[in-house]
Amino acid sequence: MHPETIVLHGAYRCDPATMATTVPIYLSNAYAFESIDHASDVFDLRREGRTYSRLMNPTTDVFEQRIALLEGGTAALATSSGQAAIMLSILNLAAAGDNIVSSTHLYGGTINLLSNTFRRLGIETRFVDPSDPEEFRRASDNQTRAWFAEALPNPRLEPFPIVEVATVASELGIPLIVDNTMTPLISRPLTLGAHITVHSTSKYICGHGTTIGGIVIDGGTFDWKAHACRFPLITDPDASHGNIDWFAAAHELPGPFGASPFLLKMRNTLMRDFGPCPSPFSSFLCIQGLETLPLRMPRHCSNAHKLAEYLAVHPRVLTVTYPLLGANDHQRRAEQNMGEYGGPMLVFEIAGGINAGRKFIERLKLAYHVSNIGDARTLATHPASTTHASVSPEARLAAGVRDGTIRISVGLEYIDDIVDDIGQALKGD
Repeated sequence: MHPETIVLHGAYRCDPATMATTVPIYLSNAYAFESIDHASDVFDLRREGRTYSRLMNPTTDVFEQRIALLEGGTAALATSSGQAAIMLSILNLAAAGDNIVSSTHLYGGTINLLSNTFRRLGIETRFVDPSDPEEFRRASDNQTRAWFAEALPNPRLEPFPIVEVATVASELGIPLIVDNTMTPLISRPLTLGAHITVHSTSKYICGHGTTIGGIVIDGGTFDWKAHACRFPLITDPDASHGNIDWFAAAHELPGPFGASPFLLKMRNTLMRDFGPCPSPFSSFLCIQGLETLPLRMPRHCSNAHKLAEYLAVHPRVLTVTYPLLGANDHQRRAEQNMGEYGGPMLVFEIAGGINAGRKFIERLKLAYHVSNIGDARTLATHPASTTHASVSPEARLAAGVRDGTIRISVGLEYIDDIVDDIGQALKGD
């Protein structure tokens, strides 16, 4: 099916008990068993079934399967937030003494997670400039468990070279994890060579700023067994679940829970132990958002492109960052990753540093001053004093954040109204 049809019909037709066409919100936290043997088989992963909503929930099941279909993956696991999705995807592969290699072009919260929190857990992150894909190879060794990047980095907005880096990753036998939060639907990293994708579903997938969520999607293309010495957490018998063989267990489960040994392990160990599961209501809201995603993303991108063109010739604007207006290599990668679209967000810099940035934000009348992105409404923020305030000046610059940088998540309003608001805020006193 085409994406426009998947978001409406994927993995669900109607509720078998009531024939309801909208996915119900299943608030049950536990599920009955037919017998002792049935319970034992489900817990030991010999038979598909549900035990507790921390691990699986009927509403969330539909959301997971629908996203997997949309992204071209084999299976998905929903989480309570995008940060939880990143955390689980890396902890599923890496332990103390291991390392990952990451692009420097990242959201500030992800920089902190990788450089500080994971370091306290004994997992090193080696940051490299993604403009040269070979930097990933040079930074890797026998303890490297994954490479990580954002498809369209927030807020740097230089499209990541997915195809080029994925080619090197496959040569070395290292999975490439790509955060696709900014470009759902318009970019499909799994078809470009990435092995795993993650999203903060709080953003464009939900689309209305009404819930927090995340998701991990396995592309099913990485051969874990061929590189077993690098991935003992996946390929060795797992003592945390009765010395289970995750590949044998996945083979026994015919449905979506068994489609991915990688996610089967994640669901039954990390989700079990850390518990960052989404609420059924959050999954329901994300399903609702998915239904209009094919309509919303083109409008977000069209409005962003028009606003970028306006700002590019504005006398008070020093620079504008938007993929389709960038350097030739950025435009080429934007077309490679996103086709005709340039993305739903832009960044520009005004003179005057932090004080000028703050004054611009305070003058806005239509756009909301919030640190979120991906809402139906236009959202503006000053990253140097919000999303990237807690990272070092060096890391801030590497992420594309200067003192006068303004980030605009362009909404669905009529474009002239968006331009008028940005224009009056730039006039100043």
